[in-house]
Amino acid sequence: MNILLVLFVCTNLLNAQKISTTQFKNLKPRSIGPAGMSGRVTAIDALHSNPDLIYLGTASGGVWKTENGGSNWQPVFDDQSVLNIGAVAIQQSNPSVLWVGTGEGNPRNSLNLGGGIYKSLDAGKSWKMMGLEKTKNIHRVIIDPNDPNTVYVAAIGNPYTEHSERGVYKTTDGGDNWKQVLHTNDTSGCAELVMDPSNPNKLIANMWQHRRTPYSFKSGGPGSGLFISFDGGKNWKKLGKNEGLPDGEYGRIGISISSNQPKRIYAMVEATKNGLYKSDDGGFKWELVNSNTADVTNRAFYFQDIRVDPLNENRLYNINQVISMSEDGGKTFQNVIPYYGIHPDHHAFWIHPTNPDFIIDGNDGGIGISRDRGRTWKFDEQLPVGQFYHINVDNEIPYHIMGGMQDNGSWRGPAYTWMEGGIKNYFWDNLWGGDGFDVAPDPQDANWIYAMAQKGELGRYNVATGEQNSLQPPIPDLKTRLRFNWNAAFARAPDDAATIYYGSQFVHKSTNKGFTWQIISPDLTTNNAAQQKQDENGGLSVDITGAENYNTILCIEPSVKDKNVIWVGTDDGNVQLTKDGGKTWINFRGKITGMPLGAWIPQIRASRYTGGEAFVICNDYRRGDFKPYIFRTKNYGQTWEPLLNENKVKGYALCMIQDPVEPNLIFAGTEQGLWVSFDNGTNFEQWKNGYPSVSTYDLTIQEREADLCIATFGRALYVMDDIRPLRKLAAGNGNLLSKKLTVFETPVAYLVQFKNKSGYDYSTWGLYDGQNRNRGASYSFYVKPGAKSDTANKSKPDSVSVKIYNEANDLIRTLQLKADTGFNRNYWGFDMKGIRQPGAPKPKPGSPEPGGGMQVFPGNYKIVISLGKETDSAMLVIKADPGVIFATQLYDARLAALKRIEISINKVVEITDRLTEAEESIAKVEAQLKNAEGKEADSLRKSGKAMMDSIKKIRNFILGTPQEKQGYGSPYEITVNDRLREARSEVMRKNKIPDAQEFGLMTMAEELVKEAVQKTNFFFSGKWKAYQKLADDTPMKIFKEFNNIE
Repeated sequence: MNILLVLFVCTNLLNAQKISTTQFKNLKPRSIGPAGMSGRVTAIDALHSNPDLIYLGTASGGVWKTENGGSNWQPVFDDQSVLNIGAVAIQQSNPSVLWVGTGEGNPRNSLNLGGGIYKSLDAGKSWKMMGLEKTKNIHRVIIDPNDPNTVYVAAIGNPYTEHSERGVYKTTDGGDNWKQVLHTNDTSGCAELVMDPSNPNKLIANMWQHRRTPYSFKSGGPGSGLFISFDGGKNWKKLGKNEGLPDGEYGRIGISISSNQPKRIYAMVEATKNGLYKSDDGGFKWELVNSNTADVTNRAFYFQDIRVDPLNENRLYNINQVISMSEDGGKTFQNVIPYYGIHPDHHAFWIHPTNPDFIIDGNDGGIGISRDRGRTWKFDEQLPVGQFYHINVDNEIPYHIMGGMQDNGSWRGPAYTWMEGGIKNYFWDNLWGGDGFDVAPDPQDANWIYAMAQKGELGRYNVATGEQNSLQPPIPDLKTRLRFNWNAAFARAPDDAATIYYGSQFVHKSTNKGFTWQIISPDLTTNNAAQQKQDENGGLSVDITGAENYNTILCIEPSVKDKNVIWVGTDDGNVQLTKDGGKTWINFRGKITGMPLGAWIPQIRASRYTGGEAFVICNDYRRGDFKPYIFRTKNYGQTWEPLLNENKVKGYALCMIQDPVEPNLIFAGTEQGLWVSFDNGTNFEQWKNGYPSVSTYDLTIQEREADLCIATFGRALYVMDDIRPLRKLAAGNGNLLSKKLTVFETPVAYLVQFKNKSGYDYSTWGLYDGQNRNRGASYSFYVKPGAKSDTANKSKPDSVSVKIYNEANDLIRTLQLKADTGFNRNYWGFDMKGIRQPGAPKPKPGSPEPGGGMQVFPGNYKIVISLGKETDSAMLVIKADPGVIFATQLYDARLAALKRIEISINKVVEITDRLTEAEESIAKVEAQLKNAEGKEADSLRKSGKAMMDSIKKIRNFILGTPQEKQGYGSPYEITVNDRLREARSEVMRKNKIPDAQEFGLMTMAEELVKEAVQKTNFFFSGKWKAYQKLADDTPMKIFKEFNNIE
């Protein structure tokens, strides 16, 4: 018996095929935006000779290109393995050559790291990695204008670790080889690098010593300084007190050289006393210009840029939270872009070298373009590069998708719409301000939504009324300070809509939707006082925003299987479990083999299948470990197993979700994309079909519609519609792939009338459209590679036949489709088989069946798909629009009316076909008469013309008189076809049972059809018969007579 079982299992394993995501090229997630609040732009370059050609680098959303000044944008870096961008540079002498440095140069707590420098020789169509992978973060790339093979790179480095691969690098052979030409120590990187526009060998660099840990940030140290080179980086001099710069420790320094007066140089210096300095002799001597705290550095680690007007050495822009401008060499500043202008927190600023009125600004909310030197700005709302921390959905129809964004608040919008066009930016509701994090709907009322912001802020917002409630848990006593993570933990109880949880160092529980709280745990963190110095954070410049709050709870996960089971993860590596609702807790710190002690625990997922199963996601990149970690327990933490193989999965782990229907199907998000397992976590493969290698922060599944919803940290939100096919494959362990043809379970389809557009109809400036769902009923099938259709039938090879049957098993529609190898998804528009309309040509043999018949009604249908001799099927449920009352008697009455109209249409088609045949017969006679001469032939020709005139009159009576004059439009006339169309339209386009009005139109149309029949019969029984007889009696010559050639 055991031998037979082993043989059976082995046979199944041999028959099973490995599932590969490459077989699902037609299953692509939709990018739904939003783009109206966009995301952080870190680098800008434009072509000097054509500034409408612009490239943008984004913090974690790749490189974008426009060729029309921002009317529309295209991503050009999506095929690369990392989308975190720090620098972009165009070779101005040959704009086909581009350089991109990866890894953002603004080392905030949510920094995304890079992986080297890339080069394109075809304007971004393709890229080659040119090295410097270990630098991690590149802030500037400068191309020598006289020798484009000479390129300088300012590598700011990884702020989380000490490493030597940072500083200034130089290549003289186009990137084949690099040399580090400036390095001070292993915690200092190059935060700014500028080139003298009059002398490309003269460089000025800021080396910046800085260090970030999971709980602190420090700017400044002996490795910092301002350095100058006059020989292309071979030798450097450190500038300081002797040159007029401040004494003591330096931090980050912004530098700008005037183009029209290159000896004028500005430096915004972070030091013990911050200040703006100026040199008028090319950098040898400096003087303090401004130390007013309102004008100089405030958050140097995040923005420390200055730019001098290329034509006016006294006009200086200060680029930080706001944009301010000085007209007197930095002595005084006035705001150009205040907080209430375009989005604050500015990181990139491009000024046209010969037309300084043209400015492009990159900030935490996207880009703004000014063509009048900052007096007015155009915000470009077409860049979906938002950084979402979390994602959630409600259960409305259509359902909403929601989440919180880095520095752009919290938002809710439609996952799809029943409206013409795509998902517009103005479809999104702003729920809460600040930095947005977790967002969740109230299960009892989807208009009420929980939303969060930094420093533990929690509230409820009603999207219908605008009502707001602040819900943040209060301190329990005067001695206790609550520690909320930047991205604090929030959870809803799966068994009680009124119960929610919130995390500080404690677990807070509310049973009345947040209006009152109780603490149900002790401090679940390590509570290390040495790691709680957030009020002293920043180094030379204090920066207290809540970003460095530590020893905090990151995630709370109540079990679906047992309301007393709650898992908790902290930022200092604790994995805690209670099985009695919080009375007692078990800490698994140091007990999960393979997990770094003290790692970040951003997410825990409790299984929906067994009470003791849970998945712990952790990462440790904040301490220099970039391995992906997900651990699973099946016995409440007694034992653990790792799921991710660092040699196969790229990027540190951020999130995961197990499918709620099929446990073998698991999705994971890492810093470098979306990954899927079809075998319960044994193997993972990257999902690259229509989805870039973007930081993937959170995942959820809309269970009613089986949609995978994805929050990215750099490309906003995505939706993978209907993952039922993936479930079926995972459940069968790939066995389905051995079949030549597989039809998958279909999602419920809704009969809806799409609303007209709102807000605008036409726009001369491109507006963003998030990708909407396709119309119609979706159905999916799989074609095994090598499977062929039956070439003996009338369909083309490699095509499939789709037949749709109603509940009575009547065939109502047949479709012919070309099938791709692998996964296919198509849509049926709910129409029954149509009929040929008057005037339409006869279809050729093998032509597709005409569509456009009556729309089906709600009910159960069967889709049968055939590929050659292979056949498979699936049921399709169609429901009525939830907002429209559907009546079966309405459908029956409309169907009866349409069938009556179709009798007349078919009769008219028969007439027009007969008229066409008669015209073809006349043409044949005329061809025979070509060589005929004499009275008999002339008489027959004359009679043929008369026949054509008579046919034309009948055809015009049916179809209308063709407009022969130039111009637009046709005069009014009553035609058979118009009356039939009007009657059919009145029946099909009204949501009511046909009555006297519709029947009156039908009767008028039938009277005209009757008249057309009479005219036709009269013609064919009279004039046509006489013509036929005349043709039969007239001798015709096939051959022309030829005389002898003289």
